[in-house]
Amino acid sequence: MKEKNKKTYFLKQNNGLLTAGSIDNFNTMTIGWCHYGYVFGLETIIVYVRKSRYTFDFISKNDYFTVSFYGDEHKEDLGYLGTKSGRDEDKVAKTSLTPVKYFDSVSFKEAKATFYLKKIYQGEIFEDQLSSPVKEKYFVEGNNHYLFIGQVIEK
Repeated sequence: MKEKNKKTYFLKQNNGLLTAGSIDNFNTMTIGWCHYGYVFGLETIIVYVRKSRYTFDFISKNDYFTVSFYGDEHKEDLGYLGTKSGRDEDKVAKTSLTPVKYFDSVSFKEAKATFYLKKIYQGEIFEDQLSSPVKEKYFVEGNNHYLFIGQVIEK
């Protein structure tokens, strides 16, 4: 698969994980939304995380994070990681995924593709800035999404 096609192929799938922290202290969550493109002239991926998510603490406090993609054989693992909180248990231990140090962050050995990202921006998405249909479908009062722009360092 050509490099550009590989990137866009994985970004279109719903088999992604956002992971932040160090190999000794990290959390991961499934992502349904992300964008690949160019911001400020840099190759970037944008991810969205609610403040209530445990991963929010990790991505907020760390300069680097990963976005990784998996084959359908890991859908059950990703489903588990998306419905359980790392606050409550070592949820990764209950999956077939193997965490690995990935530069200054963490990915998983089973990933088909991993993007290593340097956080260049984070900001809150405010209710009064959303259109009505989006607000009605996705806004939960007091639990706004934040967007994180990561510069692609390694892919």
